[in-house]
Amino acid sequence: MSRIDETHPFIACHIAVLTVSDTRNATNDTSGDTLAARITAAGHRLMARDIVRDDADLIEAKLRGWIADPAIDVIITSGGTGITGRDVTPEAFGRVLEKTIEGFGELFRMLSYQKIGTSTIQSRAIGGVAAGTYMFALPGSTGAVKDAWDDILVWQLDNRHRPCNLVELMPRLQEHLPKAG
Repeated sequence: MSRIDETHPFIACHIAVLTVSDTRNATNDTSGDTLAARITAAGHRLMARDIVRDDADLIEAKLRGWIADPAIDVIITSGGTGITGRDVTPEAFGRVLEKTIEGFGELFRMLSYQKIGTSTIQSRAIGGVAAGTYMFALPGSTGAVKDAWDDILVWQLDNRHRPCNLVELMPRLQEHLPKAG
């Protein structure tokens, strides 16, 4: 159940979108286009967008660069979450995540099951946090991107969502680090 408390002002997240694919480019990246459109339609700011090949080192490098950028709150990737030899996005995430958000992948697969049945077991969608940046790896299909955004992320990235949301936790994501000074 998703509830929005209209008494609170909306806080826009700064989001980067990464498409992981050996075949997509700027002219045929429908999943990236879908994410970008939904992000801006929801009132968030699209801070960066890129496409990299299915290569764990390239994915990791892009993730680390965006994680280090204080202007980016959230990274959403599309593609590379399957089980073939070229699908390495979860492995790249594993190299940078400090904490996983197990419930994201579990909920995504539960919702996906309602639409594609047992084929959902082939998805290794994952969520987590690294250096105060939320990260979500989605499958590369446009349908999967729509499902993840419309049914999970649009709500959890809205500070007005009740009973709780990920945005209100942002100030506390790095409280385990020593304080400066």
